[in-house]
Amino acid sequence: MTHVHKEWKRVTVKVGSNVLTRPDGTLDITRMSALTDQIAALRRRGIEVILVSSGAVAAGRSEVAATRRLDSVEQRQLYSAVGQAKLMNRYYELFREHGMTVGQVLTMKENFATRRLYLNQRNCMTVMLENGVIPIVNENDTVSVSELMFTDNDELSGLIASMMDADLLVILSNVDGLYDGSPDDPQSHVIPRIEPGTDLSTYIRSTRSTLGRGGMASKTGTAGKVAEEGIEVVIANGKRDGILTDLLCGDGREVTCTRFVPNATPMSGVKKWIAHSGGFAKGELHVDLGTTRMLASGQAASILPVGITAIKGEFEKDDIVHIVDVEGRPIGVGKAACSCRQAQEAMGRQGEKPVVHCNYLYIEQG
Repeated sequence: MTHVHKEWKRVTVKVGSNVLTRPDGTLDITRMSALTDQIAALRRRGIEVILVSSGAVAAGRSEVAATRRLDSVEQRQLYSAVGQAKLMNRYYELFREHGMTVGQVLTMKENFATRRLYLNQRNCMTVMLENGVIPIVNENDTVSVSELMFTDNDELSGLIASMMDADLLVILSNVDGLYDGSPDDPQSHVIPRIEPGTDLSTYIRSTRSTLGRGGMASKTGTAGKVAEEGIEVVIANGKRDGILTDLLCGDGREVTCTRFVPNATPMSGVKKWIAHSGGFAKGELHVDLGTTRMLASGQAASILPVGITAIKGEFEKDDIVHIVDVEGRPIGVGKAACSCRQAQEAMGRQGEKPVVHCNYLYIEQG
C-alpha cells in the first residue's frame, strides 16, 4: 500500500477496456457511472481531469452484427465507429447529471509527429480545460491503420499526460498494480513504489488483456517513461469502489496501488515531445565511444559531428532521428539541427555546429 500526494492541479486518468466492460464484452454502465461520479468529485475540488477512455470497440461489438466475415482492421473500424458514439453519449449523459460538460478528442499517432500538430492538439485541449470542459480522449480507430496506431491507450495516455503537463497520470486496470509475481499467486504482493531507473523486467509478463491491446508491460513502459519526465504515475484497480477519490482526495488512508516516483528534475515541454517521438524518426546517428559515455553519464551534451561514426536514413532539418551507441543499440532520440546531407559533410570534423543540440535531445535512462 502507498500514500499518494494530494495537491493536484491537473490529472490524466486512463481507463482500460477491462475496467469499462463486462466479461461478455458489453459496457459496464454501473462502473462508468461510478467513475464519472468520482471524476465529478475531483472537478468540484478544483482538479482538472483529462480522461483517456477505452471501450469504444467493445461497445460497438455488442451493438452491430457484421453481414460478412471481417478482418481485424475492418472489425475495429466498424465497431469503433458505432461504439465511440455510444460511449460518448453515455459519458455525456452521466456528466450532465453533475452539471458538467464533456468534449470528444479523437486523435491519431500522426498528430504527435510534428511540433506544429502537437501544439495544435495541445491548444485545443487547453481551451477545453479553460472553459470547464472535460476532454475525453481516444484513438480514432475508424481511420487509423495498424502500422500507424498507438501501441494501446496506455501509450496514448502517457503522450496526453506529457503533452498537457499533468501533475499525475492514473492508469486504471483490473488489477491493483504491479506485482512481484503472478497476480493469481496468493504469495505475490503489489509493489507499492518504483524508483526512477528501476529494472522491472523480472516482474513483467507479456500477457495482454482480453479486451484491450495492452498489458502490464505496456503500462509499466508508459509509466516509467512518464515518471522519468517528472510526472507522477499510479497504476491502480479501476474496479475498486472509490479508487480515484481515495487516491487523490482521501483522508490519509493507504491505497493499494503501484506508484512510480517522478524524476526530481522535470523535462521541458519540447523534450517531452521529443521523448515520445521515436516512432517518427527519419534516420539514425551512430556515435562513437566517447560520445556514448558522455551521454550515458547524464551530462548535458550535444551530438557533434566529430563524434558521429555513421549516418543512416534521409532526414531534413527539424526531423526526429534515433541516436545509436557503439554497440548498435538505440539510446535516445533528438531533433536534427541540419539535413542528413549537411551532417554527412561535417561528420568527423571538429569545430562544427551540433547535429543535435542538447536542448533537443532525449537519452533513455539505464
